[in-house]
Amino acid sequence: MDTLPCSHACIETQHPAARWHGAAAAPVRLRLAGWRVTLATERFSSRADAYARYRPGYPQSAIDLLAASCGLSAAATVADLGSGTGILTELLLARGAQVFAVEPNDAMRAAAEARLGTQARFHSIAGSAESTTLPDASINLLVAAQAFHWFDVPAARREALRIVRPGAFGALLWNERPARVDAFLVDYEALLLKHAAEYAAISASRADERGMREFFGGTMQFCTFPNQQHLDFVGLKGRLMSSSYAPEEGHPQHEPMIAGLTEVFRRHARHGEVVLRYRTLVYYAQLRPGG
Repeated sequence: MDTLPCSHACIETQHPAARWHGAAAAPVRLRLAGWRVTLATERFSSRADAYARYRPGYPQSAIDLLAASCGLSAAATVADLGSGTGILTELLLARGAQVFAVEPNDAMRAAAEARLGTQARFHSIAGSAESTTLPDASINLLVAAQAFHWFDVPAARREALRIVRPGAFGALLWNERPARVDAFLVDYEALLLKHAAEYAAISASRADERGMREFFGGTMQFCTFPNQQHLDFVGLKGRLMSSSYAPEEGHPQHEPMIAGLTEVFRRHARHGEVVLRYRTLVYYAQLRPGG
């Protein structure tokens, strides 16, 4: 592996999803023709509200890393690719940056506009990682949070190199649940594997180091930061239903899944809440032509 070490946390040398799910990194990227790019833009249409309300944010330490190592500042122009409901966008705006939030899904983009539309530095763009509509050489920092695994990597790389200025950095972020850190996560993972047929494949497709190196054009650095949510049952259910793999109402697995979730919550809640723990993963590098 040519992942470079990070002074903020330990180096990762194995595909995290492979470690957690027993899968190999490269083959599990969801490359079925037309599925990963086309349907990815549609999968969250019915989940935008839950996504905006119940998905976790990103720790300030991760945003500090973008400022210290990737050029995030009040003078920066940032492209947030697959920006969704604006969870990361909001944190970038708080650092004073101009942020072009590029999102192909109408419902998700509308949620971000409702959340952030009054901020002058927020620009909502109906586009995709493969076709941003942004001008050539206009971007100082390119980010994607919880989204890169949906990209067509070669097309997204070509578009990234077109829109970034020389020397610009890219950063790819995920909130991922660590494996078996507590009994609640063990039971929650088992629930997903039992009732959500797509869960294992979608989870294993994230943080594909080979795809990220292809996108960046060479080596990259990696940092990880702790993150967590304290959720009552409404929040836990909303968090689950914000996920593209969770069976929705009308699906034969939906009611059994919610019944199982109720039991998992009952078993593990303390003072009416459970703690959903994450590792925030940040992969970053300069975008290099001809890598």
